[in-house]
Parts: sequence; C-alpha cells; structure tokens
Amino acid sequence: MDAPRSTGSLVCVGLGMTLGSHLGPLARSHIEQSDVVFAGLSDGIVELWLQKMHHDVRSLQPYYHEGKSRMQTYRQMVEAILTEVRAGKKVCGVFYGHPGVFAWAPHKSIEVARSEGYPAHMEPGISAEDCLYADLGIDPGRFGCQHYEASQLLFYQRRIDPTAYLVLWQVGIVGDQSLARFSTGAAYRQLLVEVLARDYPLEHELIIYRTATLPIQQASIGRVALGDLPQADIGMADTVVVPPARAMQVNHEMRKRLDVLDRAMSDTVRDAGCKA
Repeated sequence: MDAPRSTGSLVCVGLGMTLGSHLGPLARSHIEQSDVVFAGLSDGIVELWLQKMHHDVRSLQPYYHEGKSRMQTYRQMVEAILTEVRAGKKVCGVFYGHPGVFAWAPHKSIEVARSEGYPAHMEPGISAEDCLYADLGIDPGRFGCQHYEASQLLFYQRRIDPTAYLVLWQVGIVGDQSLARFSTGAAYRQLLVEVLARDYPLEHELIIYRTATLPIQQASIGRVALGDLPQADIGMADTVVVPPARAMQVNHEMRKRLDVLDRAMSDTVRDAGCKA
C-alpha cells in the first residue's frame, strides 16, 4: 500500500507593488494561516512589514549574489520552498507585485508541488504593469500593447508593431547572457537602440518608468530620446515604454467584407421580423 501523502500545500501570493496599499484580503489570509512564509520582496522595509504578519518569514533574498547565475538562485529558492511542503507544512510564498510576472521560482514551485501530488496554486497581485497603466495614463486597449523582456529583442528575431505601445522590461540588464549580473552598460543598450531604430526614429521619445514601492514615494517618470537611451540612468526596476510611432493603417479589404456581413445580418433580422 502506498504511504499516505503528507498534508503539505503551497500557495504563492502577490503583495502588490506599494507597501500596504495593494495587499488583498485573500492574500493576507493565506499569509496569516500558513505555517511558514517565504518572501521574495523588493525592499527590506517591505520584508520587515511582512514579518509583523507572521512569526516565521524566511527571506529569499540571500540566495542572490553578484556573479552567481540567477537560474541557480531560482532553483535554490524552489528547493527551499518544496522542502517545507514535503515536510507537511502549509507554505505561502509571498512575492512583490504579481507572483507570476517575471517570477520563475513561483511558477516552478507550483509546477513541482503539483507533480508530486501536493495542492498548489497562485493568487494574483497588483503588478508593475498595472501601476504603469495608471501612472502613465495608458489604456492598452486603445492602440494595443506589446510586452517584451528587453534581452529577447537581442537574443531572438521578434516582430515589433510600431503602431502599438511597446513595453520593455529589465532594460537595465539587457543583453546579459550570463544571468549573473545586476546591470549591463551603455554598449549593451546601444545594441538595443540599433534594434529599435529599425522601427522608430532616433528622436522618438521614450518613457523610463519606475513604480513606487513605499507609500511616501511617487512613481518615477522620465523621458529620453531613443538615441540617448544608452546614456540614460536605468536600473533593474525601471521599465521603458515606447509610445506608438505610426498611426494604425485601415484594412480596407476586411472593412468591405465586414460591411457585407453587416448587410446580410440586417437583412436576416428584417426578414425574421416580417415573418413574426
């Protein structure tokens, strides 16, 4: 007979971006009712605040080291979390922003836990993307919005639509193939400029955005021409937003086909009304 599965479980929740302002009641409940809490947060002050909610908060930040592959760091985080799940604990992983956005360890932890038969799920949080829309007054439904991790534009052949917003994440470490650095320099950003210059003029204005993580802070919003991006001061927490550079082009052929469908639909409705 198989040994009974232990009572371990895992939930990964989002703390939101701004301390105390974005934590939802469900995430708070998971934190308070867990046996152990693992914290992957953006600020030491936020971590201290979390410690007031639970007696056993274990920081994941010590796994990071300059020169150490982030992939190794993430795997160690997963193992630390799963060790407690396997020991029968109710584990809560708390991550800043949304726990599933630019966060390998929460996704992998849930995947492994489920594969081993443990209950595991994720609860969403307010992400930097959500704050970006509010602070910059952007409606992604107006022109469309495309998001890329900045290095993907260098590593792969991606297609950019300059009629939509382009949001570039982690520009501060663009081009890092080692996954071991916390920043890359102007020469790396120059390569990014070369890629973007295929679709945007060098004088096109970009927005450098950083959301507030403490209630006493304001969001940081700076503007720079594309050609000046290499010399800009950009950290890991900064996001670069490229506004549309061209107007959307009307698809005249598809509009004609839609007109035909609309007329056919109107005729069908009229005929149905006459027969009623």
